[in-house]
Amino acid sequence: MKSIKHILIVLGVLYCVNLQAQNVLTKEEAVSKALENNYGVQIAKNDLAVAENNTSILNSGYLPTVTGSAGATYNLDNTEAEFSNGDVTVLNGAESSRYNASVNLNYTLFDGLGRRYNYKRLKEQYQLTELQARETIENTIIQMFSVYYNVAQLSDNLNTLEETLTVTKDRLVRAEYQFEYGQNTKLEVLNAEVDINNDSINIINTRQQLKNAKRDLKLVLGETFTEDYDVETEVDFTLQFQKDSLFQQAKRRNVALLQTEKNIAISKLDINSGQSAYLPTIGLTGSYGWNKNNNNAASFLTTSTNTGLSGGINLSWNLFDGGATINRVRNAKINLETQQLQKENILLSIERDFNNAWDDYMNKLDIYNIQDKNIVTAQNNFDRTQEKFKIGQVNSIEFRQAQINLLNAELSRSQAKYDAKLAELTLLQISGELLNVQF
Repeated sequence: MKSIKHILIVLGVLYCVNLQAQNVLTKEEAVSKALENNYGVQIAKNDLAVAENNTSILNSGYLPTVTGSAGATYNLDNTEAEFSNGDVTVLNGAESSRYNASVNLNYTLFDGLGRRYNYKRLKEQYQLTELQARETIENTIIQMFSVYYNVAQLSDNLNTLEETLTVTKDRLVRAEYQFEYGQNTKLEVLNAEVDINNDSINIINTRQQLKNAKRDLKLVLGETFTEDYDVETEVDFTLQFQKDSLFQQAKRRNVALLQTEKNIAISKLDINSGQSAYLPTIGLTGSYGWNKNNNNAASFLTTSTNTGLSGGINLSWNLFDGGATINRVRNAKINLETQQLQKENILLSIERDFNNAWDDYMNKLDIYNIQDKNIVTAQNNFDRTQEKFKIGQVNSIEFRQAQINLLNAELSRSQAKYDAKLAELTLLQISGELLNVQF
């Protein structure tokens, strides 16, 4: 009896702790926190910011380059100079210096349209990065709901187990009274105590599983909460599409398919960019410079200073580069073919995955509906057994079996409910509609 009382005291303390006001983390709040704080999502956002920077005019190659340069030279020479009239001058330690500064401009007027295709490629790459970020967000949402509904299921299970324990405790009290008045044997009391032990152990294990699941959810949300929280346990099945229309959405909006289409567009631009090397490059150059020379005594000019503008145009044509351009274009064409084959493969995979996900969702939804109806049967059976138990027409073993049947039915319904919801979310992800639904 002492062990039973000790367990009941522990459970009572835990129950009182849980009665304290807790925050309810709604599904909408969980999604918002995951998208804001999840580290995977933050990394994807940084990648997207880099891709956006790469599409700037500053990275296009259309702007000129301007460079500045300056220099100074100092000479200390021993010089022997002989002039045309036969005079000879010897200078020891003759000093001279030169100074220069210039601003230079280079601009590519035409490069075979290479930079045009490269700039388009950067824009396509940005859109591809957007799709990759979307895929990360979708995967994070699925992961978050998988953990969120695990917390919800364990919360439901805990409530069900606590209700079961309450019934078992009432049975123990009844058995003790009946034993004191000689209406039954000590065996009924012992059976009730054993069942309380089992119910209490189930509650303790479920509480620990619930704590672990909440820690998992905090990790997915990218936050560390200092207070405990509850989650919503209500589930709405919001799928509004028929199978055929939803499949058409999958062939248009599936994120893996859209990424492949972007890769095809990038491969085509790679071919154009490579072929641009067959054409010449025309460039414009210009500079503004200043030069000053301080000559030694052996020179005719003591000091000379030059200031002025210069400009020019140049053309370069790589007539043959050893076949590197030809090889690059060939590889780009092969890569395009590979991307097109991958698209065909992904289309087949989408069809298979969609049909599997649709059947899985429908089956799990049917199972949930059956389990929901099974609760009514199990509850009626338990209620009738309980009434018969009170008047002595049913023994404790039969009563316990009816209680366990009801418990298993409630636990099975809880699991079926969340399994069906996760199957629906997976179906929506494959169809590209996950981000368009209300959670």
